Amino acid sequence: MRTIGLLILNALQWTLFALWSFFWMSAAILYGLFVRNDPHTPLSWARRYWGAGLVHFARATLVKHPGFEPEPGKPYFFAMNHQSLFDIVAAFVCIPVNLRFVAKKSLRLIPFLGWYMLVTRMVFIDRKNREDAKRSLEEACEKIKTGISILTFPEGTRSADGRILPLKKGLFIMAIQAGVPIVPVAIEGAQNLLQRDTLRIQPCRIDLVIGKPIPTAGLTMDDRDLLMQRVRDALIELHMSIGGKGGDRHAPEDRSASESLPGLGFSRDADEAAVPAASAIEP
Repeated sequence: MRTIGLLILNALQWTLFALWSFFWMSAAILYGLFVRNDPHTPLSWARRYWGAGLVHFARATLVKHPGFEPEPGKPYFFAMNHQSLFDIVAAFVCIPVNLRFVAKKSLRLIPFLGWYMLVTRMVFIDRKNREDAKRSLEEACEKIKTGISILTFPEGTRSADGRILPLKKGLFIMAIQAGVPIVPVAIEGAQNLLQRDTLRIQPCRIDLVIGKPIPTAGLTMDDRDLLMQRVRDALIELHMSIGGKGGDRHAPEDRSASESLPGLGFSRDADEAAVPAASAIEP
């Protein structure tokens, strides 16, 4: 009987996730049709209402630890360890700036989802060929310099045991090219709420802390590996400070080609994460 009750509750939670996400995505699209030059308002809705609603529906306890407070209007790359699709929700609730993602340009063509991405001005990369990818990467970096903050998962996939995985190089290429600081963000506990390869939602505590920015201004590609190590060391320390396992400080760079945006190193799980509202209703 208890098992049946939990299944019904879980189905209700996913239904609420879907309806809540659909409502706020629809509101953002409609707003964008009438107010074309204001992507910040629908992004703030995601931060203030969408994320908080999903935390409530999941019956999660989200704890933000004292740490760095981002300066409004200043661009950052937030580099977050990856445990669950719920990481995105926690980031939107706890990071007090409007967040965007880097996404494949082809996602703009998907009805509804693509409209939402256009309205909120997500950063698109064209990966059809090397020259197009290079040109769109340069355009994205110029856009980021204007004050856009990007949420990334440089591990490239969710960690199976909670430890910090080796990092992919794409974030560091973009950060150096844009001259934008990287802010490490550690999360612990999200894997207990929504485990990989399951739709079962389990109430739990999730801890998150925002670390100090790591500057990239003046760095060159020769500094990339050192920057990558600095960010990974910072993530490990932050993760351990909130009860996480940390990770092997001497783990090699992940050079696999399985990432969703080849050469960029953003989460392969998160074409799932390309738009935050969509991620709440995908397995």
